[in-house]
Amino acid sequence: MPDFEALVRYLVEPFLDTPEALRLDCERLSGGKRLWIRVAFDGEDKGRVFGRGGRNIQAIRKVVRATAKLSDCSVNLDVYGESAHEGNGSGGRSRGGPTRARHRSSQDRPRRRSS
Repeated sequence: MPDFEALVRYLVEPFLDTPEALRLDCERLSGGKRLWIRVAFDGEDKGRVFGRGGRNIQAIRKVVRATAKLSDCSVNLDVYGESAHEGNGSGGRSRGGPTRARHRSSQDRPRRRSS
């Protein structure tokens, strides 16, 4: 079985200002076929680890899950203090994505009064 603790450390540490603050807890379940990894780090690093819209943490989770699938096991990666909306990759936004500024058309412009 791969060293998932080392893999997670390798994937998360580049985002941290203080990599030595990273804490990992690995719990093996079901005879080692399931692994639960919990990570904790300084709050200032949270934005970089999660990334815009949760992209970084989701990419890290995908790599860990793909590695687990190759080893015929399953792995869950949780971040200490993570709220529900951060974990789903939406970053608190609606599924429709960010709103965009609307361009004004000639119909939207105020009309000049003739004197």
